[in-house]
Amino acid sequence: MSDRTRQFDIKNAISGVLVVDKPVGLTSHDVVQIIRKGTNIRRAGHTGTLDPRASGVLVVLIGPAVRLSEYVSASDKRYQAVIRLGETTDTYDSEGRVTSTSPVEITEEQFVEALQQFVGEIEQVPPPYSAVKVQGRRAYEMAREGEEVDLQPRKIKVYSLELLEWAPPEAVIDIHCSSGTYIRSLANDLGKVLGCGAHLVGLRRTRSGRFTLRDAVPLRKLREAFENGTWYQYLIPAAEALADWPAIELDHEQVELIRHGHRIPGQPGIGKMVRAINEQGELVALLEFDETTNEWQPKKVFFS
Repeated sequence: MSDRTRQFDIKNAISGVLVVDKPVGLTSHDVVQIIRKGTNIRRAGHTGTLDPRASGVLVVLIGPAVRLSEYVSASDKRYQAVIRLGETTDTYDSEGRVTSTSPVEITEEQFVEALQQFVGEIEQVPPPYSAVKVQGRRAYEMAREGEEVDLQPRKIKVYSLELLEWAPPEAVIDIHCSSGTYIRSLANDLGKVLGCGAHLVGLRRTRSGRFTLRDAVPLRKLREAFENGTWYQYLIPAAEALADWPAIELDHEQVELIRHGHRIPGQPGIGKMVRAINEQGELVALLEFDETTNEWQPKKVFFS
């Protein structure tokens, strides 16, 4: 086997997760490009955009693990947000043009009370300056050209909102929410409820799915590891990306059946979807339970 073929095989075999602590100033796509270049692996993608002005947990899947994206992307998120009261902007954050100002005569109790109105399943309209598509065009492109952007509300879930710091006109809050929540819209809507206006001035994602800042490696450190060839130490096995899913262990015979797309006998009560792992703890497939036949049906197979 030639060195080139061996390198190709190794690259194809690498599959897993890099959890990056993204710095302010870079887009999520910038980080993916840095990882592609540093690992020399083309197949890489993040599981949820983090604005250039935001920092924190960015989950990047590499190799065959990119096929987990739709499941990992749907995971809950957690943020620390700095909100400034008394000013609204057209972008709902500090990058935008100030559209109104108002004195801030809000007590801490009033602020906490207003926060609670946003806990639960709520409808939220995305910001006009967002990447949401309207009739095939990005909303932010239309907004920049001065066009009226009519965005439809979406259902989101806010599990908890907690005030961490009260220093008017600014407040720091902890937000635990579903995927697809716009924190800028939350800040703007909160300002409306309080009657003084508000916008987002700082954002840090502290959790994405099961990954927290504790799992994240600063991008600067990761770049150093690319240079000296030690980046593998930061690679988390693909099976851990969905560690909150139930798992079943397959023996060699079952692995072979699943690899070829065959069903295997199942057992009710474990869950609708499970991770199937082999005896070495590697992710073999995602399986769905078929209640009519009591079998596990392969949905995505990672061993070929």
